[in-house]
Amino acid sequence: MFETVGGKVEALRGIDLDIADKETLAVVGVSGSGKSTLLHLLGTLERPTEGEVFFAEENVFEKSDGELSVFRNTEIGFVFQFHYLLAEFTALENVMMPALISGVDMPQAKELAHEVLVKVGLKERLEHRPGELSGGEQQRVAIARAVVLKPKVILADEPTGNLDMETGAHVLDLFMMLNDEYGISSVLVTHNLEIASRLNRRIRLSDGKIVDAN
Repeated sequence: MFETVGGKVEALRGIDLDIADKETLAVVGVSGSGKSTLLHLLGTLERPTEGEVFFAEENVFEKSDGELSVFRNTEIGFVFQFHYLLAEFTALENVMMPALISGVDMPQAKELAHEVLVKVGLKERLEHRPGELSGGEQQRVAIARAVVLKPKVILADEPTGNLDMETGAHVLDLFMMLNDEYGISSVLVTHNLEIASRLNRRIRLSDGKIVDAN
């Protein structure tokens, strides 16, 4: 629920959702239906005014803000429509960041980042900065950064929204490959029904409620 000048707005209402281990889930719906809010709650970026979010049978919002920060960095990978890479750092350095923040030493962080960048097809782009990469390559770096610590789940908000159809399909291939190889669950918010159809399950939101699931 959000406070606005016009009063309170219920962004989500009566959501009851289970996400299975190693599942890929698409969340679709028109703009303003609550998709991004749902993703932010699942990712603990926002606290709910009511209700609970459980991760592996633990109520995550019983954690302190500091504990939530650690939880997000190690258990959840985030990918957004815009890649949010640090322009002054190379692809390798950008992907190393979550590992370094979590306390992994420099050599191991470099090894982990190198491994996942090779996995997403950027072996020849390790020392390139974001400005030297194509849009699709930048998004692959962002995906590598999201999975470098082998989180349990990736939350992606319109990850192909800024890409052409062919490049977007290749990016989705990466999500499916990482799901297969690492067993990472993926929740993708998307307007692209073709992309949504490739995932294990789809839900549609309308006015903050799940109105269709298959």
